[in-house]
Amino acid sequence: MTDDHPALRAIADLLPAVPGLRAPEIADSMVHLALAPGPQHDATVELIHRQLVARIESPERVYSDPLLEAPLLGLLRRPDLAVLPAPAARPLLVVEVVSPHSPETDHHAKVRDYAAMGIPLYVLVDPRLGTGVIHSEPGYTDRRNFVFGDPITVGPWTLDTGVLRTYSG
Repeated sequence: MTDDHPALRAIADLLPAVPGLRAPEIADSMVHLALAPGPQHDATVELIHRQLVARIESPERVYSDPLLEAPLLGLLRRPDLAVLPAPAARPLLVVEVVSPHSPETDHHAKVRDYAAMGIPLYVLVDPRLGTGVIHSEPGYTDRRNFVFGDPITVGPWTLDTGVLRTYSG
């Protein structure tokens, strides 16, 4: 556990829910707050969520905005979606839809953090550009780019990105 993680977690837990802000995350020895992404982002997350739910077999489940914590690494993240084999287990997959407010976090910091947390698959969907990246083990050294419209295979699941829309369209 990082020395400052318990204190940072206590601060994060004390922060009240504020309309227009997402729940706090912890990374880089700081508590991070971000603007809520908005309805286009949420619609994209919902389209992906529906596809995953239709393809997942029990006991795996799809969770929206789950709290994923790695105290030894000093991390607390809340991906848009995660597939877990059981509620307290390590995720098999996380999905982030890039927010118009903070694309750097999804493209850089979360790639680093989810790899460090040992999550085998990270799908990054970027509606600003109509593109995405599938990061996979080990350490996300395997990167497969896609454009909206491509069917993508992520682990045992195939997703149709043709239903996704860019923020401008």
